[in-house]
Amino acid sequence: QVQLVESGGGLVQPGGSLRLSCAASGGIFSMYTMGWYRQAPGKQRELVADITRFRLTNYANSVKGRSTISRDNAKNTVYLQMNSLKPEDTAIYYCHASGSNADYWGQGTQVTVSS
Repeated sequence: QVQLVESGGGLVQPGGSLRLSCAASGGIFSMYTMGWYRQAPGKQRELVADITRFRLTNYANSVKGRSTISRDNAKNTVYLQMNSLKPEDTAIYYCHASGSNADYWGQGTQVTVSS
């Protein structure tokens, strides 16, 4: 059973930056595709970015050029650096791990972009 714990969310002004972290335990972290999803009030959960075990990355068009996903397999942690934040980035951000047989979700961390 893989457990994912997100951190780093909070309140930030438009144009600001945040770095989200997701610490994993209970599985072979290096084998998983790790991703960040978000869900805004009244909207469906959507992919923000993901990174494969081979460090291939994929980004939603809405964050491309403003966000960077990375992973540290030695620390079993995946990061999401978000810059030039906009009010429309406000959402709960969830960490996701995808393996060959199962996938796992964290509890989420709130990101609010507001002046």
